[in-house]
Amino acid sequence: MAEETTSAERTTRKVRDGVVVSNKMDKTAVVAVVERVRHPKYDKFVLRTKKLYAHDETNDVQVGDKVRVMETRPLSKSKRWRVVEVLERAK
Repeated sequence: MAEETTSAERTTRKVRDGVVVSNKMDKTAVVAVVERVRHPKYDKFVLRTKKLYAHDETNDVQVGDKVRVMETRPLSKSKRWRVVEVLERAK
């Protein structure tokens, strides 16, 4: 008996907003995501930047675009995110 998995049973995927910093690779965009974390000792908020490699199937995004990325299955050695939508185009 094979169990049926529905989308409701699947855990929700992580979603992040960030800015495209590079699109030189084919079908890949590098997205910088900034997060505010509280410093454990000094109790002050610090900005941390993470670069995520995201899959862009249509090579649509440009440097400076604000995009929303979603976690997905591993697509390559370092690519685990995909571009879901472009929130704001670069000026």
